[in-house]
Formats: sequence, C-alpha cells, structure tokens
Amino acid sequence: MEQRFMGTSGLRVSALTLGTMSWGKETDAEAARTQLRDFVDAGGTSLDTAVSYVEGRSEAILGELIGDVVPRSDVVLISKAGISHRNGKSMVDTSRRAMLAGLDASLARLGTDHLDLWLAHIWDDNVPLEETLEALEYAVSSGRVRYAGVSNYNGWQLARAATLSDTALVANQVEYSLLARTVEKEVVPAAEHVGTGLLCWAPLGRGVLSGKYRGQIPSDSRGASATMGSYVEKYLEGRPASITEALLTAAKGLGRPPLDVALSWLLDHHGVSAAVIGPRSPEQLNEILKSSLAPLPEPILSVLNEVSAL
Repeated sequence: MEQRFMGTSGLRVSALTLGTMSWGKETDAEAARTQLRDFVDAGGTSLDTAVSYVEGRSEAILGELIGDVVPRSDVVLISKAGISHRNGKSMVDTSRRAMLAGLDASLARLGTDHLDLWLAHIWDDNVPLEETLEALEYAVSSGRVRYAGVSNYNGWQLARAATLSDTALVANQVEYSLLARTVEKEVVPAAEHVGTGLLCWAPLGRGVLSGKYRGQIPSDSRGASATMGSYVEKYLEGRPASITEALLTAAKGLGRPPLDVALSWLLDHHGVSAAVIGPRSPEQLNEILKSSLAPLPEPILSVLNEVSAL
C-alpha cells in the first residue's frame, strides 16, 4: 500500500487509514483482530480512533491488539479528543482540562506512551481557540504526542488555528468524497496554504458509493439501522443518487468495483493524504483491500468531476 506524507510534514501514513469507529459496537473484538491483521498484511500502517468512539471501547480493543497482532513501532496511531459520549449524550469540550484528560485516557487504553498524531476532534465555540491549541502544543512538547492536528475545521478555522499555533498542525480530518465536495470551497485551499494534509472520513459516501444501496436498503446495513439510518439517508436520493449512478456506470465500463473507483478519485486529489475507511466486518475490509487504487482515465475523471461538481 502506498505511503504518503501528511501535508508538508515528515509523518508518513498509508493511503488507506483503518478507522475503528465501529469497534466495540458493530464490530466485536474478534472481528477487529481479523481486520487489523488483514490491514497490516496488505501494507496498511495508520490506524484512526478517538476517545469518544463507543465511550472508549474502540481504543481499548485496539490497545489489546497492538503488540500482539502488530508491533507498536509498525503503526501510526491517530486519536482525537474534544468530544465525549456518556449515557447516550454527546458533549463537546476542547478545554485544556478536557483535552489533556482525554489524552491520558487514550494512552492508557491504547497501552502506549505516545500517539503519532493527535487531533482536536471538533471546533468548540465555548472555548478560546488559543486554549485548545495550548493543549496540543503541550502534548507535543511533553513527548506524549509526535504530531498535532485538527478535525472537522472549516477553511477559516483551520487558517486561524494554523496561524496561532506554535506547533505545526499537520492534519485536518474532514468528510470528503464524490458525494461531499464542499471542502473544496475553502478547506482544501486553506490546507494547501498552511501545509496541512487532509485525512478524509466517509470516502465512500457513508457506504453509498459501494453501490449496495442501489434500489434497496440492505437489512444488515447502517441505512437500515434505527440509530444510523439518518447518517446514510441524505445520500440515497436526488442529486447524490445521480452521482452514484454515474459512478456505477464508470466502474462497469472500467471493469473495476465502484468503491475502487470512488477511492481512486479521492486519492488522486492534491492535498489528500489518506482516506479513512470504516468497514464493519472483515469481509467489507477485504473488498476494499482488493482495490487497485490506480489513477482513473482522464475521460472518466472528467465525467465524474462534472457530475459531482459543487
């Protein structure tokens, strides 16, 4: 698997980053073990989690596997703090106290003395940006974090943070796919200007670009889930459906799976360091790992760009 630099930093990550948001909920520990083993065997190195994922169970499962399935030195550990989930309620807090408490909890669950990349999970209107940045800077200067970044920041927020921070912000984790291109308005130019790489979540349009929702909602899919249905619903009709049809047509003409074409389209964009994939099962992961991720022919690329343009 291709290894890429994160922005203009020296941090290398694999083009596909294994996201673990479902670990501990939709993905049990044994399936997680199989996923990690298959991902590493395919050349993957970067692993993404967060202190808020399934109230810490995602990190705990990953921590049990590191050192067993793969040596700690062979992976790039990415985690985030600033959002917490307790008793079904979500709380945003990027204060110094909350951020550093989250970091301590992440390190304990992951069984490591440092993270390779640590992100402020979301912008917090209630906390001065300077305070959040101070937490990132302290984490780096204390050696508990090697690189710092942010997540879900828009263009002006990223530019402001990069300007104020004494530590380079090497990553911004944002939603980006053929079905979600709004980041191209401000986030992509801002990231290129300040040297920040993009970690792209939901690169398969929340699963829709795999083609599995065409004409149906599979009973075992997130789209059919009472808790996750709304997460997928926005991409099932109207313009998103037309974009998906164009992708499926292009994939058929190329003789490649739709998810391969969707990922190849995304990874070809300048500034994109990695696509964060979030398979719920080993079978889903293996379908992704079969992708060639080869550049798309110019005519196909032009059509997909046109049909999905903002």
